Amino acid sequence: MSQSLNLTKPQKAAAILVAMGKPAAGRLLKYFKQDELKELIDGARALRTIPQGELERIVGEFEMEFAEGAGLLDSAATMDTILNESFTPEEMKAILGQDQPKAVEAKGPPPVWPAVEKLEAERVGAFLAHEHPQTAALVLSNMTPQAAANALMTLAKPVRGEVVKRLLAMNNVPEQAKRIVEDQIRARMLSDASFKDNTAGQIRVAGILNELDKDDLDEVMGEMQAAGTMDLDAVRSRLFNFEDIVQLSQKSRVALFDGLATDLVTLALRGCEQTLAEAILSALGPRSRRMIESELASEPGNIPFADIAQARKNIASTAIRLANEGAVQLPGTEDVQEAA
Repeated sequence: MSQSLNLTKPQKAAAILVAMGKPAAGRLLKYFKQDELKELIDGARALRTIPQGELERIVGEFEMEFAEGAGLLDSAATMDTILNESFTPEEMKAILGQDQPKAVEAKGPPPVWPAVEKLEAERVGAFLAHEHPQTAALVLSNMTPQAAANALMTLAKPVRGEVVKRLLAMNNVPEQAKRIVEDQIRARMLSDASFKDNTAGQIRVAGILNELDKDDLDEVMGEMQAAGTMDLDAVRSRLFNFEDIVQLSQKSRVALFDGLATDLVTLALRGCEQTLAEAILSALGPRSRRMIESELASEPGNIPFADIAQARKNIASTAIRLANEGAVQLPGTEDVQEAA
C-alpha cells in the first residue's frame, strides 16, 4: 500500500485543479484572490506526479466528484499550462508580484464608474446578473451608495444575497484586479449600444409626441413600430395625455390635482366624458369638488375648444413633470421596468 503524500492545502487545491483540466480550472482561477493565487502557484511548483489513488483521496477530502482516469500527472507542468492559458502575461505578473509599478505610474483611461452610475439601474443589473457574484460585488463597491443600491435591487433575490455576502467580506482589491474588471466593463457594457443610457433621447421624443393630438400620435407611433424603432416601449411609457388620467392610481390622481387651480380643472372638464370626469372629481377635496361641479352646471358661455384643449394639455404636462420627479406613477411604467 502506497504511503500518503504529505501535501499542504495549497498543493491539494492545485492537484484538484490539475485533475479538473484546463477549461474548468481556468474558469475557477479567475475567482481566487491575489494572495490565494500566489500560495496556489507556489504549491503547484513543488508538485511532481500524483498517483491515482492519492488523487482520489484528495478529491474525497473536498467531497467533489471527478471523472475517472485522471491518471499520473506532471502537476507542476500542467499547472503552468493552465495558468498561462487562463491569464495574460500582465495578469500573471500582477498575481506573482513581479514588475510592480514604481512611484510614478503611466496614466491610463479614466475610471468607468461615473459612466456606469449614469446608466439606468435595470441596465446595470442586467449586466451584473450574468457575472460572477464576486465581480458584481466589485462593481457595486466602486459605485456611489445610491446607484449601487438601485442596481442591487434589480437583481434576483438569490443572486442579490450572494453579492451582498461578498460585499461584506470584500477587503482591499488590488489595483491590477480592479483595472481588469474596468477593462471588461469598458469593452462589454459601455461600448455596447444596448447598454447605453438612452433616457435623454426617450424624453426628447416623448416631449415632441406629447404635443400631438391623439389621432396624430397613434399614427406616428404606428410608423415608429413599423420602422423597428428601438426603446419604443420606453418612449410609450413616457407618453401621457389628458384621457390617460383615468388609468392613474387614485394616489397619483390626488398628487396630480393637488395644487392645480380650480378654474384650470373646470375648463379642462368642459365636455369631458363622464367616466373621466368622475375619476378627476374623485381626486379632489370636497370643497373643490363642490365648487367645480357648481361651475360646470352653470351656463359656460362661448368657450373656444382650443382653450379647453390647452387646459387639458397643461394638466397632462403637469402629470409628466410630476412623474419625472417621482411624485406620480404613469400607466405602463411598471411593465417597462420589469422588461428592462
